Amino acid sequence: MLESAAVRSRDGRSRRVRVGLISLGCAKNLVDAEVMLGHLVERGAEITASLDEAEVVVVNTCGFIEDAQRESVEAILEVASRKGKGGLQRLVVAGCMAQGYARELAAEVPEIDCFIGLDELERVPEAVLGRLGRSHFPDQHGAIRLYDHREPRLLTGGTVFAYLKVAEGCDNPCTFCQIPRMRGGFRSRDLASLVEEAVRIEAAGVTELVLVAQDTTRYGEDLGLGRTGLQRLLEALLAATKFPWIRFLYAYPATLDHGLFTLMRAEPRLAPYLDLPLQHVSRRVLKAMKRGGSVREYRDLIAKARSAVPDLAVRSAFIVGFPGEEDEDVDELARFLEEVKLDHVGVFTYSFQAANPGALLGDPIPRRVKESRRRRLMRLQQGISRERYRTLRGSERVALVTGASPESEFLLEGRLPQQAPEVDGRVLFTAGTARPGDLVRVRIHKTYAFEVLAEIVDVIHRAPVAPPRLLPSLPLGRRAALG
Repeated sequence: MLESAAVRSRDGRSRRVRVGLISLGCAKNLVDAEVMLGHLVERGAEITASLDEAEVVVVNTCGFIEDAQRESVEAILEVASRKGKGGLQRLVVAGCMAQGYARELAAEVPEIDCFIGLDELERVPEAVLGRLGRSHFPDQHGAIRLYDHREPRLLTGGTVFAYLKVAEGCDNPCTFCQIPRMRGGFRSRDLASLVEEAVRIEAAGVTELVLVAQDTTRYGEDLGLGRTGLQRLLEALLAATKFPWIRFLYAYPATLDHGLFTLMRAEPRLAPYLDLPLQHVSRRVLKAMKRGGSVREYRDLIAKARSAVPDLAVRSAFIVGFPGEEDEDVDELARFLEEVKLDHVGVFTYSFQAANPGALLGDPIPRRVKESRRRRLMRLQQGISRERYRTLRGSERVALVTGASPESEFLLEGRLPQQAPEVDGRVLFTAGTARPGDLVRVRIHKTYAFEVLAEIVDVIHRAPVAPPRLLPSLPLGRRAALG
């Protein structure tokens, strides 16, 4: 995402600064970017999308895996190379890499003017205006803040969808992940705060609400809600709003309340979709990753979910090349995929980072071996996905229109309820017209491994033509009442 803005100082003196914002990484990071944009807009921002016009650029980085870090560094270096050319004068770095590696980045890239940590999103106007300099570094011991509905937020998904971050941080001890070091321990937002933000998002004309957190199914445990926290939150959101679609992502098997299946079956507005980031199925590898679970437990869980929820789509993500993984472990994972036939799968190679809890295990598996294992599993999954999509041919379904296809502005695309934003396949509409955010009834006539071709039969929900994008911060009196 690339946005630009103009900012005014709080003392009332206007200083128009054109700002570009590049946000990388996960949906949680995108929410942080939208909060930063909200603060900029409340200070007088005018949003455009031209990096060439920017005087200041904010790069909101991701530090989860090596490839994400590399992408973030490349974005920083690209912006740094533009400084002094045209109007670009200032570079601000935010996000996970700013939180965890600010001092290292400052030493390597002297063109960086300022860093914004995960606990100081509201300070981005100060950074843009030069009131925070190179001597300012975030506290690198992990974030502790929990931003809520009282913050301004500029929605970037238009009328199509918006993320609702229900919690922050993580308590899981996974040896391949340093998210707890950067984003701190798991902490849930207040249920009433989440309902309030969802109501405001609905008022902005959004069709689909997507709940996210690092461990979404653990929501509410720290608030005394036990294992039923996420179900209680979903019930409250369904009662307080009229979103046609609501879904939640990242259901960890160990914290998944099976009562969610009953709710999903009974409530047509709750998307029949289950995202289970299993990471592996070999018990030996899972033990090294410090994760529970086994092939039998995962198989039984998925069978139970599919039995309870008609048309359920199940997605998972796996890591290959973890230290100690052998060919037989990959064979076991391949057999699992062939047997269970997941709808959507992402396979990633292990990313060694010195800050990972499992760094002492080293990185003994060559990159070429990791890539070979990844390609093998993705080829296998391609055939499985093609087979599962083939069962949709000739049927009528409901789809969400997301906008013009990247291939052609004259070709619309969208998603089925069984396809989550940004990670799964898509529907290409070969006939009919609709607007982004519309829900349409479609007739499917052709399918591939990751695409469905369909014609629009009729529009069953129309999105607003020009909804507001900014969720402004609440007045102080309202803050007190809700806080």
